[in-house]
Amino acid sequence: MAAPAVSKATRATEKFVDNKRKDDIRMANITAAQTVADAVRTSLGPKGMDKMISTSSGEVIITNDGATILNKMEVLQPAAKFLVELSKSQDIVAGDGTTTVVVIAGALLKASLILLSSGIHPTVVSDALHKASIKAVEVLSAMAVPVELSDRDSLVKSASTSLNSKVVSQYSTLLAPLAVDAVLSVVDPEKPDLVDLKDIKIVKKLGGTVDDTELIKGLVFDKKVSHAAGGPTRVENAKIGVIQFQISPPKTDIEQSIVVSDYSQMDRILKEERNYILGMIKKIKATGCNVLLIQKSILRDAVTDLSLHYLAKAKILVIKDVERDEIEFITKTLNCLPISNIEHFRVEKLGYADLVEEVPLGDGGKIVKVTGIKDMGRTTSVLVRGSNQLVLDEAERSLHDALCVVRCLVNKKFLIAGGGAPEIELSRQLGAWAKVLQGMEGYCVKSFAEALEVIPYTLAENAGLNPIAIVTELRNRHAQGEINAGINVRKGQITNILEENVVQPLLVSTSAITLATECVRMILKIDDIVTVR
Repeated sequence: MAAPAVSKATRATEKFVDNKRKDDIRMANITAAQTVADAVRTSLGPKGMDKMISTSSGEVIITNDGATILNKMEVLQPAAKFLVELSKSQDIVAGDGTTTVVVIAGALLKASLILLSSGIHPTVVSDALHKASIKAVEVLSAMAVPVELSDRDSLVKSASTSLNSKVVSQYSTLLAPLAVDAVLSVVDPEKPDLVDLKDIKIVKKLGGTVDDTELIKGLVFDKKVSHAAGGPTRVENAKIGVIQFQISPPKTDIEQSIVVSDYSQMDRILKEERNYILGMIKKIKATGCNVLLIQKSILRDAVTDLSLHYLAKAKILVIKDVERDEIEFITKTLNCLPISNIEHFRVEKLGYADLVEEVPLGDGGKIVKVTGIKDMGRTTSVLVRGSNQLVLDEAERSLHDALCVVRCLVNKKFLIAGGGAPEIELSRQLGAWAKVLQGMEGYCVKSFAEALEVIPYTLAENAGLNPIAIVTELRNRHAQGEINAGINVRKGQITNILEENVVQPLLVSTSAITLATECVRMILKIDDIVTVR
């Protein structure tokens, strides 16, 4: 009689053990993801701290950009990797708000954990979260203020808001207008909503300060002109050829050595080499070309001393070692075609510019500028300067964020207040909406609404204010109908943030909410990790 009773009992216990494991895995995933979110939380906002990252190769990076910090962190836990991917996707979609998106995800996870521990099923939590995110996007869109691209001031304001939380924030008055002008100059009137940031080339040059950063309508090369043989360093009315072949004696395709027995043979070889190079340069000169951009070559030297000597005699300015991936940008800018063989060297493949010159920078470095390009493609170049490599890299990352912000505004022409105002407003409206919903859903939405308060809370905390007092006051102001009340970090109090010119594109906020909820739902749905060796 005893046997069946035992089997019954074991069946019941099996079931119990099974669930325990699922809960543990979910707990571990959420805890790991929360830890990652807490790591970047302190770098949120204009008064956020910067992180110093020391890589295994001994390289040091100082940055405030959430995507960069997470990218460089060696995250091993699979669920925590989600957050790294999350900040990357925010970087691709919006370019800015990479820290915000991770902090929101961390807060939502914390709320989910409390809900799960009260015994609510993960699927219910996940569905409620999805509904809440759709509602949140509606609320944000209702708050947004439309903006025109002709309204340059608004664009500059949003770019400088993005720059204010960076290491180079003191230069935001210079970099913000520069970012706006750069993006507006590459907008194609036929496709007004699309901006390809590849059309804006950022050239970094060590030396000077960030103040010396400039926007150049034309091309900039971070190289010297090859004047080993005394060629020209300045050419007016330039005809520019971009070549992908080598001006050097030909080599055979197979490895071999030639044994030369007497001097007359040797002379013949040298003479042939000279004639070969001269023949090429005559063909180049015949088209009237006077500036050559030569692609870097792997197989053999792109130019030899001899060919440089002849090119100098022909008064042709030479820039060698142009990277292969720059060729597309150069040809688009110059409106010319790359030439892959000397036989195809024709006038119609050249680009034209008023001036190509080598410009010395005060500290011994030199760059080559090409200006006054005829029929120039819709591209632009930015020369970024910095006193050391760390500042230079961070200036480039910050500028990229500012460019992305302007790009967002070109894509979706709406602005929204910053400074924690949209998050508190969302929290308030979702909280009110939760009361209308029935059952578990309302309960879940309510706790998610509270979770969104993490952004203003963190902003206040990072600025050294009293977060509880500030967030309570902020809630009170919003309840009285001041939609745009936000935390003014400089004054340490709550003001109308739109009047303080703290604005951000709508796309940054909406994509932060949707991407964060998507990520959290994914983590909630996982109930087991299977490692495959």
